[in-house]
Amino acid sequence: MPTIILVDDHPMIRDGLRSALATEPTWQVIGEAADGTTGLALVARLHPDILIVDLQMPGLSGLDVLRHVGTVSPTTRVIIFSMHGEDAYVREALAAGAAGYVLKDTAATDLVHAIRVALMGGHYLGLTLTERVINAYMQQPTTEQHVDWSEMLTARERQVFILAAQGLNNVAIADRLAISPRTAETHRTNLLRKLGLTNQADLVHFARQRGLLDP
Repeated sequence: MPTIILVDDHPMIRDGLRSALATEPTWQVIGEAADGTTGLALVARLHPDILIVDLQMPGLSGLDVLRHVGTVSPTTRVIIFSMHGEDAYVREALAAGAAGYVLKDTAATDLVHAIRVALMGGHYLGLTLTERVINAYMQQPTTEQHVDWSEMLTARERQVFILAAQGLNNVAIADRLAISPRTAETHRTNLLRKLGLTNQADLVHFARQRGLLDP
């Protein structure tokens, strides 16, 4: 009997998921959590076949949970269930090992199908997501091939990237973009991780190599 854990910070979403999965009598929901940290602990203890996890939650994000699942429960397959359908999010989830990505505004049957595909060892994108996203990661480029860095970032992360490369700190970036310094810091941290960079010097070098800054 396939076992499933649900992780989402909205109780109504979890209720809806349980109702949708109740149509499959051989599936069993064995745990639920409202945040990533608790969800990951449940996975480590119960080793479900499937983990359905939201992208943005208190504590560990869905992507952070995804990156740790392979260590605590290697056989668990992860499906991201999110309201965010931007290519950058989907591509990052697939790169981190997600078996599927389904949007919250799709029909319940879409999620059920995603679970079936994941249980069979496949990868699944929701019907409203572009097939080219999954193809891009199923056919990984070689190191010699050009990868468009901008496709890996959200629109806001690209804005933060350019301002950070110009030398602005988080407070200045926040003021320029009318966001909080904490949000600016989060965007900076995320874009560094996505681009494989570790610090400000790496970021500036990366930008100069691509002609994004004046010599």
